[in-house]
Amino acid sequence: MVIKEIQEFAEIRTKARAYFCYLLSRNLPNKTNNISLDNIQSSIKKLKKNITRYEAIYVLNPKGEQITKNTSINLKFKDKGLGKNRLDRAYYYRAVREKRCVLTNPYPSLLGNTMVVTASYPIYNEKNELLYIVCIDISLEHILQMIHPSSVDSVFGKFTKVAYASFSLALLAIAVLLFAKSIQGFLGHGLNINNIDIKEMFEATILLTLSLAIFDLVKAIFEEEVLGHHKKQAVDDIHKTMVRFLGSIIIALAIESLMLVFKFAMIDPSKLINAVYIIGALSMLLISLSVYLKSIKSK
Repeated sequence: MVIKEIQEFAEIRTKARAYFCYLLSRNLPNKTNNISLDNIQSSIKKLKKNITRYEAIYVLNPKGEQITKNTSINLKFKDKGLGKNRLDRAYYYRAVREKRCVLTNPYPSLLGNTMVVTASYPIYNEKNELLYIVCIDISLEHILQMIHPSSVDSVFGKFTKVAYASFSLALLAIAVLLFAKSIQGFLGHGLNINNIDIKEMFEATILLTLSLAIFDLVKAIFEEEVLGHHKKQAVDDIHKTMVRFLGSIIIALAIESLMLVFKFAMIDPSKLINAVYIIGALSMLLISLSVYLKSIKSK
């Protein structure tokens, strides 16, 4: 689910940066007299009350060296990192270069197997000289839950995934049953050509096309909503699936209308008008599909 999480983070990145930068600027001193490391650490204690879900909070000096141990409730992160050089880390050089609070892209944590995001806040004295850089690491999962509660990792998001998975399995079962019924229809009389019933062959073809259409629909739903494939690809897949689904319906209706034409021509020509009605509906569906294809190509 990392791809979908990163894609969701891209959507809420601006809001997340505004939120964390506001908290850092509100709780940490900046561009004032007598700023010391003790003042910073005392302010970090207040900051922790506002941010309950974080991996680690630490301070860097202007050279990118970590000058405090990690503050963390996670034992894997706590009291580590002192003396580490962070010159090559984006949260250091971007904060120094841009001279403002920054929020990094998600990256793999060095201490764990999770994706994390770092908010870094440069602190200057009254002469605008860089003194410290305060950094706070938040896991990608937690930042999505904090900023985007309806994300895939929220309780409702997990329930939605289970629901989509259940619907997908149910639709897949229907597709399998339709496929099995169609196979039974045209193989029920064995391989003797003389025993083949044309009507049953037509019906088996309809069942096969419907089974294929439902299977394509299941594939698109499962890949997008359960596996979390990239949104742009998912949208393209939905378009393709919609075309295939409508195409399968059109084929099934065309076969059904053909069957009715043959049937009514032989037993009751007065009912041929019913087949004409189906052909008219089929024509409208083809026109609708043409409009749909033109609309998606223009985007």
